[in-house]
Amino acid sequence: MKGVLLFLAGLLVGANLVYFLLRQEPRLPAPAPAAAAAADTDAHAGSPGDQALPAAIGPASPAPTTTTPQPAPTPAIAAPAAMPAKVPVPAAAPAPTPGSLAIPVAGVAASQLQDTFDDVRGGGERAHEALDIMAPRGTPVLAAGDGKVEKLFTSVPGGLTLYQFDPSGRYAYYYAHLDRYAPGMAEGRQLKRGDLIGYVGSTGNASEDAPHLHFAIFVLGPEKRWWQGTAIDPYPLLAAPR
Repeated sequence: MKGVLLFLAGLLVGANLVYFLLRQEPRLPAPAPAAAAAADTDAHAGSPGDQALPAAIGPASPAPTTTTPQPAPTPAIAAPAAMPAKVPVPAAAPAPTPGSLAIPVAGVAASQLQDTFDDVRGGGERAHEALDIMAPRGTPVLAAGDGKVEKLFTSVPGGLTLYQFDPSGRYAYYYAHLDRYAPGMAEGRQLKRGDLIGYVGSTGNASEDAPHLHFAIFVLGPEKRWWQGTAIDPYPLLAAPR
């Protein structure tokens, strides 16, 4: 009986050994070192032929590139804003025409006037460049035309004087040797042709025995200086030429 049991135990051990051997799989040889190196190079070199890596691993690192510095772009110049429309410049005021101005001394007729514009004064040192209108002292002096009183002034040669600018601001009328001003006369006052501005006298360097109005007309410069301008002959503007 003991022998039978030993025989059966041997069969059982042998069967288990055979089953264990049948369950073992053959081992594959390890990859060659060169192939492993090539796989590692393909994964990290970033060459143009690389395939995308799985998302879990992430994209291959890009190869470093050299960037050539570019010059800074020239800033764009803004287009100029539209220029405002030009304001039309008024035409120059026309020059006074013959007979267009009133004789600035009351009661004096055109036939009584003498053209003294080119007379010599100061012992031959200067031209007169004005019109002397003789009249008794106290005779009213009238505005020769419309305009504004620019300056009331007292000077050594002219005595009591008045400067009037015409409405265009291009011409100045100059009244000198006045005995006195009209009541209420002031700088800035607007005058109409024929308005009273003062009275004939002999102030300044005029002779006491020959009271008269020294009347002149000046073409003003761009600075509009009441004391400076180019004299023009008043005679033909107060009376028709002979």
